[in-house]
This record gives sequence, structure tokens and C-alpha cells, in this order.
Amino acid sequence: MKASDLFVKALEHEGVEYIFAVPGEENLDLLNSLKSSSIKLIVTRHEQGAGFMAATYGRLTGKPGVCLATLGPGATNLMTPGAYAQLGAMPMMMITGQKPIKTSKQARFQILDVVDMLQPITKFTKQIVNGNTIPSLVRESFRLATEERPGAVHLELPEDIAREDTDTHLFEVVGHRRPDADEEAIRKAAEMIENAEKPLLMVGAGANRKNTRDALTEFIDRTGIYFFCTQMGKGVIDERHPQYLGTAALSDHDFLHRAIDESDLVINVGHDAVEKPPFFMHEGGKKVIHLNFFPAEVDAVYFPQLNVVGDIRTSIKNICRHISEETEWDSAFFRLIKKDVDSHLTKYFNDTRFPMLPQRLVSIMRDTLADEDIITLDNGIYKIWFARNYKCYSPNTLLLDNALATMGAGLPSAMLAKLINPDKKVVAVCGDGGFMMNSQELETAVRNNLNMVVIIVNDKSYGMIKWKQEDMGFDDFGLDFDNPDFVTYAESYGAVGHRPESDEDFQKTLNKCLNSKGVHVIDLKIDYSLNHSILNVLIKEKTQSL
Repeated sequence: MKASDLFVKALEHEGVEYIFAVPGEENLDLLNSLKSSSIKLIVTRHEQGAGFMAATYGRLTGKPGVCLATLGPGATNLMTPGAYAQLGAMPMMMITGQKPIKTSKQARFQILDVVDMLQPITKFTKQIVNGNTIPSLVRESFRLATEERPGAVHLELPEDIAREDTDTHLFEVVGHRRPDADEEAIRKAAEMIENAEKPLLMVGAGANRKNTRDALTEFIDRTGIYFFCTQMGKGVIDERHPQYLGTAALSDHDFLHRAIDESDLVINVGHDAVEKPPFFMHEGGKKVIHLNFFPAEVDAVYFPQLNVVGDIRTSIKNICRHISEETEWDSAFFRLIKKDVDSHLTKYFNDTRFPMLPQRLVSIMRDTLADEDIITLDNGIYKIWFARNYKCYSPNTLLLDNALATMGAGLPSAMLAKLINPDKKVVAVCGDGGFMMNSQELETAVRNNLNMVVIIVNDKSYGMIKWKQEDMGFDDFGLDFDNPDFVTYAESYGAVGHRPESDEDFQKTLNKCLNSKGVHVIDLKIDYSLNHSILNVLIKEKTQSL
């Protein structure tokens, strides 16, 4: 069997459904082998689009998403989505081509050491030098991509190796059961929780895996302990729950942080050091239980007193079993904080001024979308507003990036979400800056007949950095730009463009778009004038006396 055919067979054997690609000359053998494959090829307009779609596939399914690019500039364009997947713990495989390695007549033309280049941002990267090694390398790559902590892997297939004849076999896909935590650690965790006065539960990125939701909800219902989440832990537990305090979308000085400061024990479930810590540990301060698939990475501000290492779902269930039903904790402060947080976050939900406040956009989106519908975000100041103010009712219904925090991922992520969830409504919310970084993928969305909505939050600037610039006392300088006519721009790709001119107009437009076929782009004017005053708050009244 030809090596490129064997490669495709190995991918089929792993259950690969899609390959997202910008093919090049060095991929032509592999491309030809895909012609008769069950794997669907999705050709994108930039390698970043392909990479972000593959990473999001991994995020939503738990199975590696696969993307394909050529050598040189094709491979370098996968660097950002590769880092996005690696830092965000999304299983993903990158495949790149290369010139012949046995004989070459083109000197160093387009040749980079791609394997070495990708090594720092992957769990595994390898050049294939013998076609017979393809089955084992593909199997090992998929194993590593999905093993905790998930991430990116890479295989390079040179032209001459792709054309080789092979004589080998595929390997059985063998999974494994994650080990349970040590029983002594379970008992110690239950003892620490019982002895605490004001415990809190934190839900981090690592808890956003299959089968953790029910166990965590049962734990909270059983104990009554209040909880909060990080940005990438949103939706693991239904945020309508009465014990939900909010999302730690800011590093400090938000209402929620007053509750964190007051607690004497944080049960830190799924903490991932890639996210900014929502609290800093101090010698003699609050205690922390680190509950995850792997031990804590100890640093100057995070040094837990207990590691509970094992399958998260099983650990939570076992700890819950050890806690006495007679145990009570002091929750008066947290009840007050919840009331104030809810009041603060919803304050501008009914403000109909136009251009629109981001809080109002959040409110309209939450009222409009069903529990399982999906919003994807690019990276910008609106991401903080959605993280803080948008309540998620189900896991992976607000796809944001608080790891690499890259721009340009919102549109491709929405395309993938719609591709594999055709019955759900999917909306990409992008800043004008981030949207323009991969806006060419509108053509990919139209060509693939995706029914989706893109909202461009338009302030003609890099709004997140402007907020930071103001917060740090710098002059307003160097962050403004102009945009194309987004309505005309969308229509040039075959999408439908809209530009609402009032709050009521936007609501009507959004509902029409969500219930129509095709790709719809809404150019929405946004008012960020309250960013500084509202995102830099610290609760003072009432709580100081408790």
C-alpha cells in the first residue's frame, strides 16, 4: 500500500471525520489519497482558519481535530492555532508536508526545520522517515493528544516518503481508564472541608471534561457550598444554580474577589496554570485543595496544602461520600455577595441606548438563545463582559480563550461548532480587529452552506488594549483604525450583511438572522464608555461589616 494511502487509513481507523486544510504541492499524494476516503476535506482560506477549526473540534468532541498544511509558510501559519490548542488543552493533530528527504534538487527553497519549530508548542512532533512507521506514529500521536493534559501533536510527511510502498498493519485503538485518587487523599480532603468555616468551590478549565458536570452538581447540592468558575470553567455547572457566585473574569478587584478573600478554604477543581489565577495564596492565608488529573504546579502564589490526583468525577463523588450530612458552614457573607454580584452584573441589562452597551448585548443574547446554543468569542474587551455577565447553562456553550487569548479564532470556531452541531444556533461575537484577522473564512462558511450568525462588535479600535491603556494612565494613542463597509464586505462573499441602527432594530435583526438560512453578518456599533468605571470595582458597602 502506498504510504499516503496508509496514512489516510490510519486516520480513518482513529475515527477522523474531517481534515481542515490549505494543501500545497508537498501534500498532493496525501490529497489524492483522501479522494476515496470517508474523511471529509474542508478547504479553508488560511492555515489559521484550518488550525482553529481543528482545535475547536478537539475542544467540543474530546477527539483530535486534524488540519493539513504544506511546508514553510504553510507550517508557520499553523503556529498560532497550534499554540492555541496546546495552551487551551484541546486535542489536535497538525500534518505538514516537506520536500523529499532522500534526494533533493531545490537546495533550501522553502525548507525550515518544522519539527524543531513546533517542538515547544506540541506534546509530540516527528518527521516520518519510513512509511512503515506511519501506523505506530499516528496511534501514538492520537494517544498523546487526548491524554491528560490534552494538546497539539504534529507529523511531517515528506514527498518521497508519501510515495513509498509499505508493508505493515494498523494498530488497535486502545483506550485507558484514568486512575482514581488515593483513598487517604480523599479522606484528608473531606476532613479539610468539614473543618473549614467558609469553604468555596472553584471550577477551572480542567473540570470542563465529559462526566464531571453531574458529580460537581451533586456535590454542591449535597453540601450547599458556594462556587465560582474561571473563564474556561464556565458552564460546567448550570450558572442558574443558587450557589453560583460568578465568574472570575478579572484578575482582582471585582465583586467576586471579595468572596474569595473571605473564604478560608478553596476546593480548586481542574485548576490549570495557563489561566490567570483568580486568587493568590499567601503564607498563613487560606488553604487550598488541588483536585485535578495531575498534581499542582507549585509557584510563589500557588502552593496547595493537598493534592487529590485522579479522575475528577470519581474524586468529587468519593469526597462527597465522606462528608457528614450534619456539617454546616457559615454562608451568610456569600449570600450577601451573590445578591450584590447579581445586582451589579444586571444593572445595565435593560439600557437601550445606541450604540449598544456590551452588557445589553449580553442580556439580549442570553434571552434569545436556548440552553444548548453556542456563542464563540474572539479575544477583546467584549470577552470579559461575556465571561462576567453571560450565564452559561451547559458546558461548551460559550467558547472563549483564556489561555493563549489570541485574536482571529472566533469566526473559525463558530464555523466548526455549526458544522458538527447543525441543529443548534451558533453565533460568533468578534471585535472588528479580531474579525479582520480571519474574515476571509466567510467564503469557507458560505461554500459549506453553514447557517450561522457573526456579530462584529465595532468600535474602530483595539478596545481591550485601549482599556488597559486608560487603566495604566497612558494617553489615548496608537490603537484606532478604520474598517471596510462590513455589510458590503459580507455580501461580496455571498453572506448577508446587516447594520442595525437601534436597540429594537438589532433585536429584530438578530431574531431574523437566527431563523434564516445562510451566513449573516451584523455590524453592531458598541459603546465601551463604561469599561473603566465598571470593570474596575471593589465591593465596599455592607461587606466590610461582616
